Amino acid sequence: MSETPFAEQDWRRFLSSVGENPDKPGLLETPSRVAKAWKHWTAGYAQNTAECLKVFEYDAEEYNKLNVVRGISVNSHCEHHLAPFFGKAMIGYVPSGKMVGLSKLTHLVNCFSKRLHMQERLTTQISSALMSQLEPKAVGVVIRCRHLWVESRGIRTQGGETVTSAMLGELLSNLALRTELLALALEA
Repeated sequence: MSETPFAEQDWRRFLSSVGENPDKPGLLETPSRVAKAWKHWTAGYAQNTAECLKVFEYDAEEYNKLNVVRGISVNSHCEHHLAPFFGKAMIGYVPSGKMVGLSKLTHLVNCFSKRLHMQERLTTQISSALMSQLEPKAVGVVIRCRHLWVESRGIRTQGGETVTSAMLGELLSNLALRTELLALALEA
């Protein structure tokens, strides 16, 4: 394995620092597994978000209604505690001559999620990337997540959910469009 910030020897030192014996049978492979896990969890830094979106113009000029993809899994890590946060994202946009393959919205969320984050910034980055690459009339992103650090330390609130949103373009001024998007995002 190449030298990374999450190298195996660092995890061996971590195990020792918390009072564990990294040479005991149950932990022998742990440093390698954890190094691989963090490489996966931070793979978004090596990805170009523009390449996540496949934009096409075929028949796009004829469709100018709200496109929404809900239930996109979000799995990320808090930059303050390195603890996981997880939940669902909803992305909606109104095309303006260009559309994107709907599965590509999931790719975009995954790309940004595999970086250390604050949920608020994650929400904004996804909406800004979509707005700049697709140039739609409107973009809205709503993310609902549970944060492990909130549930397991500090206030220890179980099952609490943080909801963040970012609205761009016509969603800022068109109350009916914003209401439609938020109703779709927040219904169970």
